[in-house]
Amino acid sequence: MIIGFLKIVFLLGFLIFIHELGHFLIAKLFKVKIKQFAIGFGPTIWKKQGKETSYELRLIPMGGFVNMLGEEEPVEDERAYNKKSIPQRACILLAGGIVNIIFGLIVCIIVASSILGFKHGIIFTGEFLKATFQGIAELFTGRVKAEQLVGIVGISDMVIETSGIMDFAYMMAVISVSLGVTNLLPFPPLDGGKIFLLIIEAIRRKPLKQDTEMGIQMLGFIFLIGLSIFVTYNDVIKIF
Repeated sequence: MIIGFLKIVFLLGFLIFIHELGHFLIAKLFKVKIKQFAIGFGPTIWKKQGKETSYELRLIPMGGFVNMLGEEEPVEDERAYNKKSIPQRACILLAGGIVNIIFGLIVCIIVASSILGFKHGIIFTGEFLKATFQGIAELFTGRVKAEQLVGIVGISDMVIETSGIMDFAYMMAVISVSLGVTNLLPFPPLDGGKIFLLIIEAIRRKPLKQDTEMGIQMLGFIFLIGLSIFVTYNDVIKIF
């Protein structure tokens, strides 16, 4: 039981870390001031104050965030997120999901190649990526029902059931790619949804009103919370 718990904490914590690190590094590249770099939610269990960034580890390893100056509300500072160009902001938002996808594919190639030699590992990974996108497409076309979705409880159960390093690594690859692809869907408040709002801003040649954008983000957040509760309920029913 303890080993299973540690598997889940390590897997989720690591994938969240590299996701947020992607945002962090690209933001730094564009000279955006970062106020917080946090892994997890809830109470802070470890904190280190850097020159301008607070690095934090929080109790619940279910997410994380990079808090950039000018992200929550516009400010007049050349290092603010809102002062960067639309392509630069889009790159910052894309970075997290892309890092997860690339990491997952690399791990998948390594695992598959160790079982199949290297050429067939590449082919297998290509088919795996194709199946991931097909699954997302089928969800939107109604071929995959909401009852078939797997949430954090279902994922945790699958991680606990892994046996051996290769099995665990493959599961990490699957979850990493799925996390990356899902995060880039054009649905607020996911990163893909934020990119969609940037596209609207580019078309209008001016940003949306802050109240309008916050309203859209809130509606999306409420929907995702509701979906998460529904999926978690189904996970529990399937397990017990």
